Amino acid sequence: MGGTNPYVNQEAPAPATQKFTITFLPMNVTVEVDPEKIPYGVTGLPGSILDIALAHGIAIDHACGGVCACSTCHCIVREGLETISEISDAEDEELSFAPGLTPNSRLSCQSVPNGERSLVVEIPNWNRNVVREGH
Repeated sequence: MGGTNPYVNQEAPAPATQKFTITFLPMNVTVEVDPEKIPYGVTGLPGSILDIALAHGIAIDHACGGVCACSTCHCIVREGLETISEISDAEDEELSFAPGLTPNSRLSCQSVPNGERSLVVEIPNWNRNVVREGH
């Protein structure tokens, strides 16, 4: 499905056109995003934070498969929020079910950075599978 939900009528935002980095917290891992490789996979919108994270070995739970039908891929954009695609009504509704919401909360499957600046993204503790991360 690749980030699309057949029950949500929305156009996918354009992915980045220039290289940028995302630092994932609390693991403090920085990855370089190459727009020529987008989409990295088939989970989340092409070029979404989830798509990028999974391609670089950063585990973010995503029970619905990245189609904006749950809130398990909730993340907090600590820096660079203004470069992320606008929140849709469907994302806003699903996000309302996530614990620990902040003004910078987004669903990583629907958040597509435009590449104008680097990002810092926090994956909440409840969303990380420590066993899968090997800690």
